[in-house]
Amino acid sequence: MKQRSHRPGVKVAIAILGFALVALYLFPFAMVLVNSVKPRLAIVADPLALPAKADFSNYVNAFRLMRFPRAFWNSLGVCVSSVVLIVVFSSLWAYYLVRWKNLINRIVFFVLIASMIVPFQALMIPFVSIYGGLGLLNSKWLLSVFYLGFGCALATFMYHGFIKSIPLELEEAAMIDGATKPMIFIKIIFPMLTTMTSTICILDVLWVWNDFLLPSLVLVSEEKRTLPLSTFYFFGKYTSNYGTAMAALVLSILPVIIFYLAMQRKILQGVVDGAIK
Repeated sequence: MKQRSHRPGVKVAIAILGFALVALYLFPFAMVLVNSVKPRLAIVADPLALPAKADFSNYVNAFRLMRFPRAFWNSLGVCVSSVVLIVVFSSLWAYYLVRWKNLINRIVFFVLIASMIVPFQALMIPFVSIYGGLGLLNSKWLLSVFYLGFGCALATFMYHGFIKSIPLELEEAAMIDGATKPMIFIKIIFPMLTTMTSTICILDVLWVWNDFLLPSLVLVSEEKRTLPLSTFYFFGKYTSNYGTAMAALVLSILPVIIFYLAMQRKILQGVVDGAIK
């Protein structure tokens, strides 16, 4: 009976703690949003105060100074091409590793999983030295290939576990009907991976869109900068105008926030289905 009497209090305490953690997490974003509609002097005087009057001229200036349309299309092109490459190559690679079982494929799979342990920072200097010496930097499309190399391991691991749960009898029945291996993958296997593909796409979009380090090493020229790069150099040039800088941050993260909110159900569904499988 004592335990039951304490349950409502425990639930209230957990709820309060949860709201406190959410508020703590959202506080920096709220401050960026609030200061993005304040003039520079008001921000310097009291960055935590609410604006007396919203000033949206900061967004107009940020849109112009960071050349938002060009940076947006650069980010979109890199993001879409990278995610498509990761999905196509990882799903094919996982299917091959699952269905053609031999010692070499097992070793390759374990090496692939082990590669996820190595941080990118450990490869950063040789990466720039080798590819810079070959003249392969400053290309948006080659950047997508680099993202394929760094993102293929996790996506292959996720596809691998899901494909193992697909009955082999489905493929055998299709082969009896005259289907080839490519047809089986395209028409039977890949459609069954829709949930996992959605999850991988969402996670990789969030990663590629927000990534700063790899594009900063690869993209040198100003006209090829993505949104994170444009925001960074914007801070370097216009540091004194904090309101415009905050508006630039909001413009940079707004597209991916909208995308995440629209697709968050797919993330939860993919995680649950992957755990069940």
